[in-house]
Amino acid sequence: MKDLKHLIFFEDLLQEANNKLVQQAKAEGKYAIGYTCYFMPEVLLDLPGCFSVRLRAPRCTSPDIATYYMSSRVCHYARSLMERALEGGFNFLDAQMATETCTATCRFQEHLEQKHLDSVKDMRVIENDNFFCEFCDVPFKNNEISYNHFTEQLRVHVLDKLHENLGVDVSDEAILKAVEEHNEVCRLINEIGDYRKLDIPTITGYEFHVIQLVSLVCPKYLILPYLRETAEELKTREPELKKDFRCKVVLAGSENDDPGYTQLVESCGARVVADRYCYGAVESRIPIEIKEGEDPLKAIAKHYLLTSNCPRFMPQDEMRQRKKRLADLAKEYHADGIIVSSNKFCEYWSYERVIDTVVMPRDFGIPVCSIEKEYINSASGQLRTRFQAFVESIEIKQIQEGK
Repeated sequence: MKDLKHLIFFEDLLQEANNKLVQQAKAEGKYAIGYTCYFMPEVLLDLPGCFSVRLRAPRCTSPDIATYYMSSRVCHYARSLMERALEGGFNFLDAQMATETCTATCRFQEHLEQKHLDSVKDMRVIENDNFFCEFCDVPFKNNEISYNHFTEQLRVHVLDKLHENLGVDVSDEAILKAVEEHNEVCRLINEIGDYRKLDIPTITGYEFHVIQLVSLVCPKYLILPYLRETAEELKTREPELKKDFRCKVVLAGSENDDPGYTQLVESCGARVVADRYCYGAVESRIPIEIKEGEDPLKAIAKHYLLTSNCPRFMPQDEMRQRKKRLADLAKEYHADGIIVSSNKFCEYWSYERVIDTVVMPRDFGIPVCSIEKEYINSASGQLRTRFQAFVESIEIKQIQEGK
């Protein structure tokens, strides 16, 4: 297929958290607001005058110093973020909007807080005098009490703090404007992602992963023109004359912000056609609907709780619904199997991955490849062997079924 016009530019934007578009927005006087979890509504961090940056630690190889502060039994993602922060990679941030969801990233964010004690003055991690970190509690259930609680949490710990500390306009009109921009990003990402449903997709899983990530880590108003051009370009992009993959898979699991991981899967003969993982588009790019007369903030709070497929929701009905959601995705995107991966020491996803490995083949007849990995894919040789074996097992299954 013909190379996408902006792909190299997108790849460059992912090399550093403080990328060119972030620097441009900062130069224009905008405030950079970091976050690590889907439960922190990015749309509220994209209010006029500020922009959201979902934190990554690109090219981090050895989080040795962070391990000293966080221990070796904390997931590699959280330690990599901490390492990058200690290196000064997040000094551009004006605030970190934290969620008390994942324990590991919660510990990372606690270290970012400005300390005011003589004993810990050396722990000034973010070199920004005005930087602040605010924590928001997220419910474990989906019900009316949870929606009201989460709405109040977002009001007190996000909107009020952005207004008090940075002077951000947090009126309903400003929120609705941010939702409108957010929904355009969702529309474009979904339009681009729909090409993966074709018999021979006109976009690779790697390309889509890159595009989805830049929509999370760059100011929306600056990345939108490039997304529009890419969506238009794909309307006329011709597929390969001959199928260049052996099967299609859904990639699911915990935090995954490394397009190289998707690229590794695809180099083994599997085309990644859907992304049901943290940082993926399946949930994060569902448009936000606000009915007439509805409180915009409550609608947003409810949206993020209802659309999340995070395993921290543990009621049996929600656990079963997540399995059905995975099966429905495999059907919708014509996938032949599912690769479920969890980061080492990830509490929530280690349980979910094991359950998926049993339930998906047993109840839905869908083959599953179960992977426990590090944030940095240093064991690429071992992963390649696993993926190649999984692709071959799918091909054998198809032969046995006469496909």
